[in-house]
Amino acid sequence: MRVVTISATFGTGGSVIGPAVAERLGVPFVDRAIPSAVAEELGVSLEEALAYDDRGESGLGRLLVGMLRLPNAAFGAAELGMLSGVPLSPEEFTMRTERMMRETARRSGGVFLGRAGAVVLADHPGALHVRLDGPLRRRVLQTAAFSGIPEREARRIVVANDRARAAYVRQFYRVNPADPQLYHMILDSTVIPVPICVELILTAANALG
Repeated sequence: MRVVTISATFGTGGSVIGPAVAERLGVPFVDRAIPSAVAEELGVSLEEALAYDDRGESGLGRLLVGMLRLPNAAFGAAELGMLSGVPLSPEEFTMRTERMMRETARRSGGVFLGRAGAVVLADHPGALHVRLDGPLRRRVLQTAAFSGIPEREARRIVVANDRARAAYVRQFYRVNPADPQLYHMILDSTVIPVPICVELILTAANALG
């Protein structure tokens, strides 16, 4: 069964490319299913589980929990308020997430978006690890065009998400998510059209598989 992990900086179309690759490979696209399964296992609401998940395009409470332990991390009162009242520990949620990912990969295969998949599934036989990235300027423009928001707001969202997602990986896995050694393939999906990115990933996945 095919396994592909995709690490995507904000504005690179991971949520579009991932499902397309999964459909072509005939495997699940594993994104929201992970926090849902963890929430069910822990007996908490999906909203509470998402407070620790590294995926999502609104709100950073789920990532700032981990960032609180990082040196030189500064947060405003509004950001800190997002963290109050959440009963889970970041370590517990991360451990459960890793287990769910490994079980899913073993049982059905899948295309895994985010959650340090290239690290968690580094030893899975035949897994392909992909990084989607691109220059900040182009990612901001893509976000603004896709969301219909002003460029200034798009830049704020892209920078905040980049910072938080990178902090999540550094905090729990002690690696830089931009390290090319983690991946078999790095694509600039701000210039390579989505259908071509999908075909390139499929070709590589089939070669490894």
